[in-house]
Amino acid sequence: MSSNTLSAVLEKQIRRLCLNDFPCGNGSWRKSKDSAEGPGTEETDALLDLLSCPHSPWGHEESWSPQAAALRQLAVLTPERLHADFIYKYFTTFHIVDKDVSIIDDGLLKFSKLEELVLTANKISEIPVKNLPNTLKILELRANRLSALSSLTNHPPPRLQYLGLGFNSLGSHDIAHLTGRHWPHLVCLDLSDCEFQDQPALLNSLSTLPCLKTLMLQGNPFTLVSSFPGFTVDSLPQLCFLDALLISSEERRRFRGLAEMSDLIANRASVTVSVGTMRGIPNPLMSVDQNAPGFPVVTYSYFITYKFLKVDNEPEVDTAARAHATEDSCSDADVRSNNNCERQMSKPDTEAWMVGTEETCHVSRHTTSKLPWSECMDFSDTQTYIVSDVGGLKKFFNQGFCLTLEEEKVLSWPAASEEIPVAKPSQTTKEKKGGNEKECPIKSGSTKDKKKKSVPELVQDAPIKRILGSVHVPLQSLLRGSQKVDTLCDFGALHQESEMEAAQTLEKDLGKKIKEDKKKEDKESKWRGGNSTQQKNTTSSKYRGKQEHKADVHKDNSVCIHPDPVTVELSVELEKWRSVSEAHQVS
Repeated sequence: MSSNTLSAVLEKQIRRLCLNDFPCGNGSWRKSKDSAEGPGTEETDALLDLLSCPHSPWGHEESWSPQAAALRQLAVLTPERLHADFIYKYFTTFHIVDKDVSIIDDGLLKFSKLEELVLTANKISEIPVKNLPNTLKILELRANRLSALSSLTNHPPPRLQYLGLGFNSLGSHDIAHLTGRHWPHLVCLDLSDCEFQDQPALLNSLSTLPCLKTLMLQGNPFTLVSSFPGFTVDSLPQLCFLDALLISSEERRRFRGLAEMSDLIANRASVTVSVGTMRGIPNPLMSVDQNAPGFPVVTYSYFITYKFLKVDNEPEVDTAARAHATEDSCSDADVRSNNNCERQMSKPDTEAWMVGTEETCHVSRHTTSKLPWSECMDFSDTQTYIVSDVGGLKKFFNQGFCLTLEEEKVLSWPAASEEIPVAKPSQTTKEKKGGNEKECPIKSGSTKDKKKKSVPELVQDAPIKRILGSVHVPLQSLLRGSQKVDTLCDFGALHQESEMEAAQTLEKDLGKKIKEDKKKEDKESKWRGGNSTQQKNTTSSKYRGKQEHKADVHKDNSVCIHPDPVTVELSVELEKWRSVSEAHQVS
């Protein structure tokens, strides 16, 4: 008998009960009325205590069946009754979870009074219905390897009231096996995360189940469409609970008539992604030296990028986002003709993106408008995506998406003027050999030249981009019934070239200069044939002054400033109809 069969696992669990070993069974440890009391005998109550005491070494884990504990007590009270047939008929419930069971064999038929069989998280790929007892009322096959229901619907257990098929790779080919003809007494059905995509076809079959009161559908791709749950509620009037929530009379009233409007029911989802306010970016100009040259002019801008599932339609861009669009990079020729580039939104780039290990989803990269630095930057970027591939959308939500913060740095230089030639400050007069032409000197600091100069026209270098941080945003809650994910993405604290880093650089340069000056003075003293007392005092005073300044720098470094984290507001919302009238308006 193979160890991965269900009957082998059950026999192993029963053997672990030790029904014939101390303190159970008919051993010499039992004290009876007829036998004399010996040093090794125990009262029945004492033996029962050994079974129930939480710290007893004879206690066993008995969650796999509620009858296991009661059977051990019977083995103490009336051990003579525990023959094999009695034991098999005693069990009515089995919870065999995550035991690597792959085969339901005919050994299960020995448990002729079995009513509840839970086989969650095993490796079962096929259900031979002939090996299921006819007494079965509850069958849980959640998280197995089922890919078809054809074997289960061939003469299924006639009294079955609960069927759990969640987290199995079922699909449209199994819809025909979920009818009242196969399950006339089914009250509760779990079809969550079963990859069903055709909502009308599935509900058409489920409507034939005469006793169905509770239905689990969350996690299926079609639950992402706008018509869910309204279409399901109106299509199954006998249903009381949908995805563990009570269907109220008010909810039925709001969706009444939606099941008859098949022209409105489209197999597509509408997802709106909104990027709001960003805070916490440190001012990049704080570390700029005030005595630095006027050029190049450095400008900084910031933007957010993310990848979303590629759709057939162009995303609808909110008008507020267009108002906040910023200048993109332009060529040198464009800058000369127009210093202010037109504001534009970045177009999404399409690329392949791995989902899982084998499947590939095509995603598009979206970039928000580029905003100059401020303490509070409001992107107001809203994109609406209409997705027909609801199966791909489910995989995308399971993966979540990544929000990336980027910085763009642009250096601007004065353009070369045709009227004022650019000359080197150190240029001198030269006479060319072999000709009469002379090159006249040009004084770069003349007052006349300064008067001729006007405000220079700037030419921009190619933008320098760098990624400041990324945040992963989980979206699984949208598959569990949530309509909207609202989150504040935390990128952590960003560090520009702070005053501490500048002070450390200054300290390093100062120490280097002190060493160089000391070497120079030692060298000069050797040339003069010795050091005078005055020279020693001067050198030591200079050295002390520099050391004191170095100590002051170090003291300033002891003050540590912890910058605030960079945060970005983000929301991802699924469109859901809340009534029949809203369905008409949206459609």
